Amino acid sequence: SMASPALLMRVVASAYSVAEKAATIVRNVMSAGDLGIVEKAGPNDLQTKADRLVQMSICASLARKFPKVTIIGEEELPTDDVTEDLIEDGHCEEILKKPCPAQYTGIKEEELVIWVDPLDGTKEYTEGLLDHVTVLIGIAYGGKAIAGVINQPYYNYEAGANAVLGRTIWGVLGMGAFGFQLTEAPAGKHIVVTTRSHSSALVNECIAALNPDHVIRVGGAGNKIIQLIEGKASAYVFASPGCKKWDTCAPEAILHAVGGKITDIRGNSFQYNKEVKHMNSAGVLATLRNYDYYASRIPNTVKESLVP
Repeated sequence: SMASPALLMRVVASAYSVAEKAATIVRNVMSAGDLGIVEKAGPNDLQTKADRLVQMSICASLARKFPKVTIIGEEELPTDDVTEDLIEDGHCEEILKKPCPAQYTGIKEEELVIWVDPLDGTKEYTEGLLDHVTVLIGIAYGGKAIAGVINQPYYNYEAGANAVLGRTIWGVLGMGAFGFQLTEAPAGKHIVVTTRSHSSALVNECIAALNPDHVIRVGGAGNKIIQLIEGKASAYVFASPGCKKWDTCAPEAILHAVGGKITDIRGNSFQYNKEVKHMNSAGVLATLRNYDYYASRIPNTVKESLVP
């Protein structure tokens, strides 16, 4: 008989199905029309009914299957009264068939931390910019992002009534990333993707110093990493606090799985152990290729303004 799949592969396979269920919830809330918007820290920091239901669904579904894993979600929510219709018990068979990278075969449940952003790009979601929206489930071990799932509930939503809506991208370090076509940005072009709703003088000073050919302003960290891995942008630059561990964990794992790199603006890697502070206070610099080119052009004035 075959040995049962390693814990990591079981967690990723479940996270895949849990993310697909999350996407259905996101679409159902939008089509029902009442988003139930609540302002958290201000008009650019929103929470909707979708954020709340999705987080309850993801956290409760994963906690039921993997009770000793630490799960940290963006929203402050009660976990006890989750209705059965929010629970996803399935898993992706295809993921279970893949061999676990050797360095992760011995992982125990209590050694994993899962970082959940139930709806990355909430502001864009409320404004109808649906292609910006992602659901992020990042899996960390030893403080490092080692696996991730990104679901885009509205992928293809402008492709007409017969198009299949939504997709799930997933990856594991040492294995690669799947569910998309890996593409490099045009050679010699410096295309920077950055924040749409959290701009500042510092953000713009940093981008100007890179002398980009083009700047793309979109919502969501998950969405920005997708721009990198699909070759639409060559660097993701955000010289500001505001991004948090649940924004970067899943995207980091997928980007690193295909040979890219993400750090803060000062070049420090992110830590994902359960005790770590949630804010990435020194911003984000990420590329699929040519990380050093961009890192070397970040002005010292910008680095000094951002304290890790």
